[in-house]
Amino acid sequence: MAEHEPTEEQLAAIAAENAESESETVNYRPPARKTLQEIQELDKDDESLQKYKKALLGDGHESGVAVCASAADPAVPNVQVTRLTLVCDTTPIPLTLDLQGDLEQFKKQSFVLKEGVEYRIKISFKVNREIVSGLKFTQQTYRKGVRIDKSDYMVGSYGPRPAEYDFLTPLEEAPKGMLARGTYNIKSKFTDDDQHDHLSWEWNLNIKKDWTD
Repeated sequence: MAEHEPTEEQLAAIAAENAESESETVNYRPPARKTLQEIQELDKDDESLQKYKKALLGDGHESGVAVCASAADPAVPNVQVTRLTLVCDTTPIPLTLDLQGDLEQFKKQSFVLKEGVEYRIKISFKVNREIVSGLKFTQQTYRKGVRIDKSDYMVGSYGPRPAEYDFLTPLEEAPKGMLARGTYNIKSKFTDDDQHDHLSWEWNLNIKKDWTD
């Protein structure tokens, strides 16, 4: 059975409703930038600062050396966004985008998401050389060319390490109902306090009545 596409008026109403429910922009002031060496030299007798350094730099911060092998290669970006995963307990197959390959291919395919299910988005990324502050994950959702939603997620500040970091968005519920079914175009971006665009990509989400429809 063909899905009932929403009219332009209905899309405008959805966009207005989502705009009203968006959280107010947090009055966020970026912290002063510090190098790895400056953070390592912070007061060693201050227990709270030691906990801060351990959280940001890991257990290897006391050695005073770079903790990531990629730091030796200047061609490797400081921040690498590696994967996007839709985390949903009821999905029959993993829903993962490999963000280190051809990003253009994602415009030609769609994730299938069953209407009404609860899910999170997980972003996996690496920090290779220098501390990066104020990482932010932004998503703009479009339907038939009309932007109907925008979400900003503060990811936080991270130090370099060999292992990847994972960031999970809050639990969300997929839209449901006859008018909600269909294809959504999503424009995602991973930035920081300095407005560095670490990665931008587009992908599609197809809301269906069931996983196999």
